[in-house]
Amino acid sequence: MTEKHLREYGLAPGVYDPGPLNAITDVGGVRVGQLTLIEGTDVRTGATAVLAHGGNLFQDRVPAGLAVGNGFGKFAGGSQLQELGEIETPIILTNTLAVPRAAEAIIDWTLGQQGNEEVRSANPIVGEVNDSFLNDIGRRSLTVEHFLQALESAEAGVGIAEGTTGGGTGTVCCGWKGGIGSSSRVLVDVSGTYTIGVLVQANYGGYLQIMGVPVGQLLASDQLAQGSADGSIMMLVATDAPLSDRNLRRLAWRAFAGLARTGASMSNGSGDYALAFSASQAVRRTIPRRSGVARVDQLANELMSPLFQATIEATEEAIYNALFMATDVTGYRKHTVQALPKAQVLELLSN
Repeated sequence: MTEKHLREYGLAPGVYDPGPLNAITDVGGVRVGQLTLIEGTDVRTGATAVLAHGGNLFQDRVPAGLAVGNGFGKFAGGSQLQELGEIETPIILTNTLAVPRAAEAIIDWTLGQQGNEEVRSANPIVGEVNDSFLNDIGRRSLTVEHFLQALESAEAGVGIAEGTTGGGTGTVCCGWKGGIGSSSRVLVDVSGTYTIGVLVQANYGGYLQIMGVPVGQLLASDQLAQGSADGSIMMLVATDAPLSDRNLRRLAWRAFAGLARTGASMSNGSGDYALAFSASQAVRRTIPRRSGVARVDQLANELMSPLFQATIEATEEAIYNALFMATDVTGYRKHTVQALPKAQVLELLSN
């Protein structure tokens, strides 16, 4: 079967409607760029870059919140993010041993932006998963130039490649081929119209469930044994709702409810992270706002529940999209991971 999103088969989790792209880029200004590296028989890796807006991210920072479900990971920049509640650089998702070079690329990119000539400290944000089953991770094939290509290719307002691409090129999810996935939700209520967008790098273990159906168990095979192994997931949540870093941290935690719906084990060796940020100009931390007493309009606690629900739904669907859009991959040491058997899954979901 050709690669189609779950929604294209008439199935979609949740009650809220997606945005026109059903992707994180439905959030105004958010940009995504990717670099896929496939070389010879052993290199299957890449990078996915996410920028909160198209301006100078170091000068005009965005509030953000980080949630760590299980911390067996190398999430660069996490301590300052948690301390200050903001991000000041792009975000890159890549493989475990590529984190230092990704951070170096972010620093190069940041220092190269007009107005940043005197910058003496920057906090690069890099998330990772271990793609060593399909990728010869020890070769450290990704260079600073590769990461800069991903950053420079980032676009706003367009659909993004999903499945076996970017930071999801060498990933495995619940025994099947994982990858990059994205989804969005649009909320309209008395407080305004807001969009939630989620992007995931799915590489985790578990017993796959899709819309409540225990797919992993019903298709019991070698895939099930693989699915019980360790693994990781990076989840990015973007919104145009004007939120404080405190409520963004609460929003990030809701991504784990969407993850749980898919049967994730969140095992001892799993690095499970969620980062949420607001692209709203109303709460953007500009130089004047960071230089004195800042007064900003932000959504109240009592108005957060619909955003929580939307985050859960978009995270769940983003993971399904990562699986449904992935392709069979043979890589390092001739390891092969097959894509989700969609015909069989769709039959199970129709019963």
